[in-house]
Amino acid sequence: MTWTAPEITRPEGSLVAGERELMAGYLDFYRTTLLYKCAGLTAEQLAERPASPSTLSLLGLIRHLAKVERIWFRRNFAAGRFEPAEPLFDPELGKDADFELLDASRAQAEYEQLIEEWRLSDEAAAGYDLDERFDLKGEEASLRMIYLHMIGEYARHCGHADMVRERLDGVTGA
Repeated sequence: MTWTAPEITRPEGSLVAGERELMAGYLDFYRTTLLYKCAGLTAEQLAERPASPSTLSLLGLIRHLAKVERIWFRRNFAAGRFEPAEPLFDPELGKDADFELLDASRAQAEYEQLIEEWRLSDEAAAGYDLDERFDLKGEEASLRMIYLHMIGEYARHCGHADMVRERLDGVTGA
């Protein structure tokens, strides 16, 4: 029996909370929206690339966003504060390995890896103010910038996921 992505419930966050809670809430909303777009699809469907010659697939998006979570929260922000986080994919495989090297038989593990990266990202940011600074390639950056970047990253890729899902089986919507 093939694995199927589970149904997902998206969180309903506050519309009037403070900045930190709003940013974390929007990030969680977009994180779960990606999985909402995958719900009910088989591993094979998640790995399908319905818009050739593009390498875009839902499984590729899952892998990519797990990589991005790790890079921004653990490799950049938490560098030196926690146990080092190795790259999720071997850099020698190229910067697009997350989209190009898919294996449907690993879909469930990749899905679970993304959820684990969310947990680890949240853990890395816990207890730090949005103004907390870190070195980003010789420039000062803040945790606030990471939240803004990640909300934009997920929002953009949720749009991609929406189009991929519609091409796969015609499902559209929020």
